[in-house]
Amino acid sequence: MTGAKMHADEADIDTALVGRLLKTQFPAWSTLPIRPVRSAGTDNAIYRLGADMAVRMPRIPGAVAQVAKEQRWLPALAPSLPLPIPLPLAMGEPGAGYPWEWSVYRWLPGDTPTPDNVDDRHRLATDLARFISALHGIDTGSQERAGLLASYRGEPLSLRDDATRTAIAECVGMLDADRVTDAWDVALDVPVWVGPPVWVHGDIQPGNLLVERGRLSAVIDFGGLTIGDPAVDLIVAWNLLSAETRETFRHHMGVDDATWARGRGWALSIGLVALPYYVETNPVLAAVSRYQIGEVLADHARGD
Repeated sequence: MTGAKMHADEADIDTALVGRLLKTQFPAWSTLPIRPVRSAGTDNAIYRLGADMAVRMPRIPGAVAQVAKEQRWLPALAPSLPLPIPLPLAMGEPGAGYPWEWSVYRWLPGDTPTPDNVDDRHRLATDLARFISALHGIDTGSQERAGLLASYRGEPLSLRDDATRTAIAECVGMLDADRVTDAWDVALDVPVWVGPPVWVHGDIQPGNLLVERGRLSAVIDFGGLTIGDPAVDLIVAWNLLSAETRETFRHHMGVDDATWARGRGWALSIGLVALPYYVETNPVLAAVSRYQIGEVLADHARGD
């Protein structure tokens, strides 16, 4: 979906532009083949560069700060994580009519997880928990949720109330608004996070995971990286896992009931906001949103 526009303020990006930028800024790489990568990602366009690299281009102004953030923090976090994450090789400057900074990364092989390419779904849940726990356990030092780490991901759920209720209204005809509203009201009653902020990925969902040889092989797209409530990284329990594998994930995460419930609230809110926005322009992400909303409502109905 690299060539499809999803936002009103989206830049014009294509293979020719990437080639022009490389020719003027990184001429040693300019003769390598460039291929667009089909992706349901919403913030960046990805191009494969040769066999071993990828070019990542912000689509919208709101994604531009992710470039410096990933350049700064991914090399620092990678040694403490049990799976590969993207490692930047270079940062490009505005040019050739493109207004923002951009990145070149080492290419990470793999495919988005599906029912057909994962050998053991419970092992997938365990591997996810292991990665997330490791990320949450990295010392945050004196970092604050400001500057490069400013993000709405990991904030108190109450700050998402207006956006979530607006999205519920926009989903009329697609969802049972009464059931969704009831589940959201319950999420808002959960105690807030009172522990110290932890490193959070912020957007762990199928499109940001890679599987190779039947097993989770990498976690990508750290544009939402920040420090905050660890509950936001539990959204993968509802956007990818089933009821059975969700229990495996929960067991290995070892989180308290309130954190688990806030994670479910995050999954609901993110799914609700994304669904009406992307239902026409990004059917893959819309399908993920429908799935996670459905899983949250099923858990809510069971009283989980």
